[in-house]
Amino acid sequence: MNVLLTGGCGYIGSHVAVVLMSAGHEAVLVDNLSNSHQTIVDKVAEIVGRSPAFYQGDVGEVAFVRNIIRRHRIDAVIHLAGFKSVGESVQQPLMYYQNNVCGALGLLQAMEAESISNIVFSSSATIYGDPQYLPVNEAHPKHVINAYGRSKLHIEDMLRDICISRPSLGAVCLRYFNPVGAHQSGLIGDHPRGIPNNLMPYVVQVACGEREFLNVFGADYPTPDGTGVRDYIHVMDLAEGHMAALKYLSSNSGWHAFNLGTGRGYSVLEMIRAFERQSGRTVPYRLVARREGDVACSYADVQAATFELNWKATRSLEDMCSSSWLFQSRLSTE
Repeated sequence: MNVLLTGGCGYIGSHVAVVLMSAGHEAVLVDNLSNSHQTIVDKVAEIVGRSPAFYQGDVGEVAFVRNIIRRHRIDAVIHLAGFKSVGESVQQPLMYYQNNVCGALGLLQAMEAESISNIVFSSSATIYGDPQYLPVNEAHPKHVINAYGRSKLHIEDMLRDICISRPSLGAVCLRYFNPVGAHQSGLIGDHPRGIPNNLMPYVVQVACGEREFLNVFGADYPTPDGTGVRDYIHVMDLAEGHMAALKYLSSNSGWHAFNLGTGRGYSVLEMIRAFERQSGRTVPYRLVARREGDVACSYADVQAATFELNWKATRSLEDMCSSSWLFQSRLSTE
């Protein structure tokens, strides 16, 4: 299968590329490199033994995407490209709608023009908002509280409408919880440009001395230690979930949504302590005010993915932390 992978040089995209290519498929990476690095192409090649095709550009450019689809005889699309900072989206919502929603619109127009029928979309558990019950299942009411989450929900709705209009189309929306960790080789991992927006890359940068301390946003949540609780999932488990979704689409059309998580929550302080145990490093932190757009606690009900996709997260919290530290250690020597 030839798979177009948008955002393919990013954190999740690079791991999905490895999983796809290791299974014998071809991955065609498209990325504008706004928050990623082209060196990922060579690292993916080092891991799997052959190089993926790569194009630099924006997925919203219809003619650009159509040309790639034709050139590589694309069979399916995994759409990962998009801005992903909750805090930034609160401050710059128009930027998120322009990039995420309009980018997806252009991609879908290109797919329709070239008769591509299957897409796996990188959605987010953010669309559930502050959970009304736990664990969160796919039927949970949607209550988006920031522009990032709303952009994801808009795209889910677009895909639902398109599936109604085109019965042959298959769309799987994967609602991620909190990806962490890195490939076991240490060659690829979470390496954002600038200041990290997610917890783990910030933790590892503090641990290796690149940053002085970690800000823990909120210590007064109604959780056991007062810090936010999240469902952290190893990025390789997440990447394998995309492969499972593609297999699912080979025999299922229509619109579908699945949570990808572990079904268990860890607090920020628990994550820090787990990382310190695996790395042998101390992670200085300070408790600061809550961050706008965050929720106290969120973790997934993953029964649907288990039964429908035949998928389940298998890697441990220790795997998440040790692989993150291995990646950062290798990165620091480059």
